[in-house]
Amino acid sequence: MPKPAVAVDPRVVANPYQARDLLDAVSYVGGYRRARGRRLVGFFSGMYYAGLRPEEAVAVALPDCRLPTTGWGRLILHRTRPQAGKRWTDSGEFHDERGLKNRPPGETWVVPLPPHLVAMWREHVATFGTADDGRLFFTEQGRIISYGAYHRVWHESRDLVLSPALTGTPLAKRPYDLRHSALSTWLCAGADPAEVAQRPGNSVEVLLSRYAKWPVRPAVHQHQRIEGLLSSYGQPREPSEQDEE
Repeated sequence: MPKPAVAVDPRVVANPYQARDLLDAVSYVGGYRRARGRRLVGFFSGMYYAGLRPEEAVAVALPDCRLPTTGWGRLILHRTRPQAGKRWTDSGEFHDERGLKNRPPGETWVVPLPPHLVAMWREHVATFGTADDGRLFFTEQGRIISYGAYHRVWHESRDLVLSPALTGTPLAKRPYDLRHSALSTWLCAGADPAEVAQRPGNSVEVLLSRYAKWPVRPAVHQHQRIEGLLSSYGQPREPSEQDEE
């Protein structure tokens, strides 16, 4: 039997231009008054600009954030809110409250927030406020955003912004693909793999085997670097002292 694929399909990875257009399109989904799409712009942006998992983004609360007026901010992650269904949670709610994935109970980690995302989250709080427990992203009734709700908004956003030729491809087909795109973009920017792995809470081994999927354009720069190195060895070698002996 063939082994299941571990690496992320490179076709799902959106380049920065595509990701920006998709996030902009989220705000156009649904009516302006109910703000079905506008409430989720910051939610999806957290996955792309901070590499959050959906269950982490759902649980983001204002007291855990540092959102300065300028510069980088930070998020202290300490819980997730995965959707499990009432039958499978102790509280009888659709979303369970758990610790961080692959981390001991009670452990936290700090996620850097780029200035663009900080500005978006500040604007989101100014527009919609927070839920009773401080969560940034919630429904019109104050509930936790369900898996089905944010997936429907995302698919509508893809239909709005992508050409018919791209709509049928795997490109950013799931919201989780924003995280894949984020990590690939950070690696492409030349960031230290150890630092890139630490931000979303992965190991370097997992990062390089699963998430290192380069956007299309930057591959040209890698080709140029390789070509330049090989070309340098094609030049006549200057004689050394050992050659003269």
